[in-house]
Amino acid sequence: MRQSWWKILAIGLLMYTLTAGLLMDVPRLPILNETIRALHFHVTMWFGMILMLVVAVIYSIKYLRSNKLEHDDMAIEFTNAAILFGVLGIVTGMLWARFTWGDYWSGDPKQNASAIGLLMYFAYLILRGSITDPQQKARIGSVYNIFAFAAFIPLIFVLPRLTDSLHPGNGGNPGFNAYDLDSKLRMIFYPAILGWTLLGAWIATVRVRIRRVERVMEDRIINS
Repeated sequence: MRQSWWKILAIGLLMYTLTAGLLMDVPRLPILNETIRALHFHVTMWFGMILMLVVAVIYSIKYLRSNKLEHDDMAIEFTNAAILFGVLGIVTGMLWARFTWGDYWSGDPKQNASAIGLLMYFAYLILRGSITDPQQKARIGSVYNIFAFAAFIPLIFVLPRLTDSLHPGNGGNPGFNAYDLDSKLRMIFYPAILGWTLLGAWIATVRVRIRRVERVMEDRIINS
């Protein structure tokens, strides 16, 4: 139970997010109306993605300093979980855009930058899959992961602000905090970020344990 408290917290927060996010009253903002509920899923999943990518970068640095595959296990699985949440985030964003902008994909700078960012991380997975030696795979993957994150952050946070954009917070459009005076959104928004992040960490840690069991089994087969 002591080691599972954060998993219980994740379940509780996500149940609260789903229930309150779909049923609680929301402010009636122009154009958005009921679609603003997507804020608790689309945006919070991307925040969770970024936090998981931060963890992955930290473990990539740890691997480069120690050459321990245990650190690479954490880096790759947190990146995998982040990619999953990135895909879910961009899909929910497309659904939101359909009802607010009139189309699933309008070529908005934020949409394009997000897609490019995901493609960068898909390339990371392909690169790792093309290398057979575990240490070389971990070393090259760690270097790529660090530089990919360094490019990803300005790609999705800086560049869209320099051009015209329909996305809130970009291209002169204010973010939600600038014009939303209803604190009810924040009561769901921040717990949702924590809930999705904890779920991603849960998925990543399960995958890490599976990866390590597989390595032990492979070593036993080789040594037998």
